[in-house]
Amino acid sequence: MNFVRSLIGRMLLVAAATAMLCAPTLAQSTMKLSSATINDVQHEWQKVFAQEMNNRAGDAVTVEIYPASQLGAIPRMTEGVLLGTIEAFTTPTSFVTGVDPRFQAFDIPGLFHDADEVRAVIHNPEFRDHLETLFLDKGVRIIGAIYNSPMLMLTSNPVTELAGVDGLKIRTFASPLQQEPMKAIGAIPTPLALSEVVPQLQSGGIDGLLAGMPILTAFKFYDTAQHVTDLNFSHLISITLVNEAWFQSQTPEVRKAIRAAGRAAEEAVFDWGVANVERANKAWIDAGGKIHNLPEAEQSRMMDTFADVGAKTIADQTDVVAEYDRIVGVLDAHRSK
Repeated sequence: MNFVRSLIGRMLLVAAATAMLCAPTLAQSTMKLSSATINDVQHEWQKVFAQEMNNRAGDAVTVEIYPASQLGAIPRMTEGVLLGTIEAFTTPTSFVTGVDPRFQAFDIPGLFHDADEVRAVIHNPEFRDHLETLFLDKGVRIIGAIYNSPMLMLTSNPVTELAGVDGLKIRTFASPLQQEPMKAIGAIPTPLALSEVVPQLQSGGIDGLLAGMPILTAFKFYDTAQHVTDLNFSHLISITLVNEAWFQSQTPEVRKAIRAAGRAAEEAVFDWGVANVERANKAWIDAGGKIHNLPEAEQSRMMDTFADVGAKTIADQTDVVAEYDRIVGVLDAHRSK
């Protein structure tokens, strides 16, 4: 957390300097889009966004896409978008909870029952407008809100009951709402950058990881470990953050194009993302991987445990609770229809 505070302080100084030096201009600018993944819905959003920007802004902005951690590991890309050395970064919300704890609101276990419920929230016009500007105080704007995938657990050995999780070193995201639930069922949560996971799996430094199936297949994790347990406790949501100082340095026309292109891209890739989860599941099986489920009674017990842990984790964080309640309000309205 000291690193995050220091980083945010540096970011605010850079933002102030940028604001003074970078008045809106007609000159062509470059927008680097970074992510840790490739050939998944995050990458697809970036490709659609680039095309939408070309349609709307022409050569006023050159959009460059850097997937698969080409611009550094996740902490470095997070730092880059905060400082403005990277214009935009696409990532699951779980990886930026250190920037702002309110990102945890999307990680509460059991919050979303399926992909359609995620769409009902992130594509709700009022909520989406709220989300765009929610983190301006940290120097970033949300220009993309993307359904990613359900959460799974990959392990070197098969896990078909909760007792099999006990003592396993499981790579988690940095979010407390991944780490604390895994602790509650006996796992040892081990946050790692995606680029570090395969070597650690191969050396025995970790026993498995939490991830979505599209990531497991895109990076061919089946060559290292073949067993997936469908814990089915949360759905990943990815976001694209743009550095606000850079955004404000663009002309009004370009700013309008960026916002519109982001919204158009997230709508366009939703069905692609849902279908990609199914494609990834099939690819996993075709490559010799296995998908396991917990017994129904154990799944129910795990979800009760996770719900209790989730509530306790955010109980004293009023800002996080407020965001969680806002999401639940949108979901309640959706479910009542």
